Amino acid sequence: MSTDLNWFKSSYSGDQGGNCVEVATCPHTVHVRDSKDTLIPSFEVSPTAWAAFLAQLG
Repeated sequence: MSTDLNWFKSSYSGDQGGNCVEVATCPHTVHVRDSKDTLIPSFEVSPTAWAAFLAQLG
């Protein structure tokens, strides 16, 4: 399923490799994956959990 999603790369991820995170949102799920190896399955969280995570970062 994750191959059909519209993925967005973190603005903190560079083009040199290293730490790269991508996120794809759906109405009931937020998918998160490592963009360096998209064959590894993404993990999924609820939009509420994702919003709480982002609130802790800011």
